[in-house]
Amino acid sequence: SGTGKESTAVALGGGRRNGVAAECKILGIEKPLIVTEPGIMELPVVGRLLDDCQTAGLGIGIFSGVNPNPTGEDIDVGLNVFREGNHDGVIALGGGSSLDAGKAIALMAGQSRPLWDFEDVGDNWTRVEESGVAPIIAVPTTAGTGSEVGRASVILNTEKHEKKIIFHPLMLPSKVILDPELTVGLPANLTAATGIDALSHSLEAFCAPGYHPMARGI
Repeated sequence: SGTGKESTAVALGGGRRNGVAAECKILGIEKPLIVTEPGIMELPVVGRLLDDCQTAGLGIGIFSGVNPNPTGEDIDVGLNVFREGNHDGVIALGGGSSLDAGKAIALMAGQSRPLWDFEDVGDNWTRVEESGVAPIIAVPTTAGTGSEVGRASVILNTEKHEKKIIFHPLMLPSKVILDPELTVGLPANLTAATGIDALSHSLEAFCAPGYHPMARGI
């Protein structure tokens, strides 16, 4: 399913992270919100990103309250930060949790329905007010997720103790900054874990009986 409007572009290469502010300008984002997790806040990339955005004349904010398994409450808090700061776009920076949370916050930016109304069941995605979805720039820092090129987020519903898939085609980031240098400073155990994560996703697609032609080709 799709709206026909969604597309993404990937900028791949060392140093590409230095072009995030320019990408905001291209997408018409004037006040981006960085969505990330606490551990990422300690990395130099955050300070550099803040400096670049401020130099470019962009308003910039940070929400760093994303849990390892992002919850509905995380999205609510991040959404409040987004709205109170009058932000108009999301820079999702980090691993899969940050990317999923950033995409969900961008989806909810202009919605009146609750998050769970957009669970990937039937045609729930058609409930989304598409004009209310904020543009997304994804900057992954690990190799263990494909969320930067996906149209869904996995969010934990703590009341039901269930992980829910929230889906809409416009959750696909408009731009992906894929800079391998961002993975260099990761601890060895995290690098190994994310590599195994990527491998397990590939094995899952290979072994699933309900494969489709694209998955088989990959």
